[in-house]
Amino acid sequence: MMAALIGYAVGSTPLARAEWWSHKPADFEECADLAEKAATKDAKSAALAECNAKFAGRRKPGGGYTYYDFMQNRSFDIAGPNPTPEEQKQIDEQYTAYLEKQRRSRIVAAFAARQQQLQQHASLKSEAEKAPPNTASIARPRAAATELRHVKPAGCPRDSFSCEWPRLSAGLDDLKKALFGPPSGKPRRTKQGLSG
Repeated sequence: MMAALIGYAVGSTPLARAEWWSHKPADFEECADLAEKAATKDAKSAALAECNAKFAGRRKPGGGYTYYDFMQNRSFDIAGPNPTPEEQKQIDEQYTAYLEKQRRSRIVAAFAARQQQLQQHASLKSEAEKAPPNTASIARPRAAATELRHVKPAGCPRDSFSCEWPRLSAGLDDLKKALFGPPSGKPRRTKQGLSG
């Protein structure tokens, strides 16, 4: 039994030494330095991606580490290269408070916009009530002169020459304007003016 125990102790010692000799990076920066030594560009990219997945925190110049939470767009100081469960709990609580603050600010903005709409509506309504519409200033459309000439006087018997003459006369004037154009401003000469 004792031999088995000694054999076990001797057999496990080289494993412990092998682990001690292999160097594992302590934080992101060490991991990134090792990744830079990779042979190919693809190997470097893969190693850096592994470093990002393994270490959430980044070294601060004065010592310690910082964790950047992109959801809150802010950084948190942490003790090691990754947040402890207590630090992660604090970050999550801060994120919950951040979301609540965002929700409240959206509610306040929506309420302010609604109040502004109501005030504008009320001011427009009060202006409309103060100034009643002025119907006297609204002009009625006038009938064209040609339309007035075509209207029969009231009480005219149908097919009477005296009642139909204004309509016929207006029609002849319209025909002359269409054929010869509008009358010019020059006086017309007559036969009497030529002989005299």
